[in-house]
Amino acid sequence: MSASSVKNIVIVHGAFADASGWEAAYNILKSKGYNVTLVQNPTSTLKDDVQATNVALDRQDGPTVLVGHSWGGTVITEAGVHPKVVSLVYVAAFVPDVDESTLALVQSAPILEVNGILPPDEKGLVYLDKDKFNQTFATGQSKEKSDFMYDSQIPLTVTAFVDKVTAAAWKSKPSYAILPTDDGTINPVLERTMYKRAGSTVVEMKGGHTLFMTHPEEVADVIIAASILR
Repeated sequence: MSASSVKNIVIVHGAFADASGWEAAYNILKSKGYNVTLVQNPTSTLKDDVQATNVALDRQDGPTVLVGHSWGGTVITEAGVHPKVVSLVYVAAFVPDVDESTLALVQSAPILEVNGILPPDEKGLVYLDKDKFNQTFATGQSKEKSDFMYDSQIPLTVTAFVDKVTAAAWKSKPSYAILPTDDGTINPVLERTMYKRAGSTVVEMKGGHTLFMTHPEEVADVIIAASILR
């Protein structure tokens, strides 16, 4: 790690999976000398997840790269205004603007031909369809890994989907964005539109929505690029 690099990295997981899926990328980053913190956000409300992220950011000893996957992109958009955050990395992620919700973004783009997101249940929780899970969310994972991910999925609440962000850190801080060409959860057309609006440095990769698990080296490379002070 060069002397001009930011040494702290905070990673915010998305909906339907927790931070443990980032283990391979974590190990790569740690081996290169980075201090990596993984937020176990509750995916209950935007406020709760931003608060969990801010707790992690408060504990950093200096400038920090903030990374968000999927729903985690909405979280880091708001939490990224934290004074320790110097850059953002969006990984197959939502990038809302101020007063915009994740649901509004989803509704602004064509619906994917195969949609694995189920309607909310009676408790207001949103899960992924078992029959479509591997095709839409766990693309590239083995059947055993996909089955485990399905059975351990963390639902997202309707409240989180409709919560509007109150700040957009990408307006004042540089951002990188990873666009998986085979994303079956967020329409790549929407990702491209959001990333362009944010002025992000976009890296397209062959892979699905959880490519941070199937392509950890390539994802880690983008995070490292975001850590270099310019």
